[in-house]
Amino acid sequence: MAEHMTQQAGAWPRLRLEDWAEARDTLHMWTQIVGKIRLDHAPPANQWWQVTLYVTPRGLSTSTIPYRSGAFDIEFDFVDQRLGIRVSDGSRRELTLESKPVSQFYSEIMGVLGDLGIQTRVYPRPNEVPVSIPFPEDHRHAAYDPHATRLFWGQLLNAHRVFGEFRSHFVGKASPVHFFWGAMDLAVTRFSGRTAPPHPPGGVPNLPDRVTQEAYSVELSSCGFWPGGGDEGGFYSYAYPEPAGFADQPVQPATASYRRDVGEFVLPYETVATAADPDRTLSEFLHSTYEAAAELADWDRAVLEADPHHWEHR
Repeated sequence: MAEHMTQQAGAWPRLRLEDWAEARDTLHMWTQIVGKIRLDHAPPANQWWQVTLYVTPRGLSTSTIPYRSGAFDIEFDFVDQRLGIRVSDGSRRELTLESKPVSQFYSEIMGVLGDLGIQTRVYPRPNEVPVSIPFPEDHRHAAYDPHATRLFWGQLLNAHRVFGEFRSHFVGKASPVHFFWGAMDLAVTRFSGRTAPPHPPGGVPNLPDRVTQEAYSVELSSCGFWPGGGDEGGFYSYAYPEPAGFADQPVQPATASYRRDVGEFVLPYETVATAADPDRTLSEFLHSTYEAAAELADWDRAVLEADPHHWEHR
């Protein structure tokens, strides 16, 4: 159980994947359900930005979702272990976050939305997973660990802070720091402004090609954090299209490496968490991998980048 993990006060939370693998997979399915609810109602945005969730001081939220002449939002509260649904007419409902099958969670949240008068239709199967069990039939994923989930949220909070600072150095088109429920990763992406070649079909399980083709329609450099791929999860950085020589570029810190099987630079979460200055270590990884991509692809860095503090001196 995750409560047996040591955690330094004030440090980056430590959480071994093996200690919460089943709970993580359940939470993954729950975030997919909530994300698909947002997808059903939010107007389209480039690169599918309308579907993501956002880190909050208590967990993960859809942010405001328009509905008819009003709006609602849904938030995973990992402090009080509740799923809250708030509507602009003043009504609200809560579900308890506890061990329960995905099928039950799906039935509960769809029932609550119906009680609130919010008519919602979602594609009731998860995406980007090898085995896509329909939500109403998923009795396999039923574990939940509130302690582990809160540690994971702490990891997201730390990554969100450093990602936000990294984003502030770029004045070209850049995504928010947001949580993609498909792969369960927190990401931030920079764009050169140039059209990218069509993304090859296939490659992502249970995901229509039109989704990846829109997501990768513009040349980009993206980085993120994913609770997988290592003992405690890991950070990644990649470019699309990948410029020649990218994999062989020296990046920081020295413990970062390029994984040719997935086409990404990776940095283990535990390397950051145990560093003397975790924020600086992660920042070095983000900046050096982006610079490798931007230089090799000849991005107009003079136009796209700026000192985020330049206005403070005016």
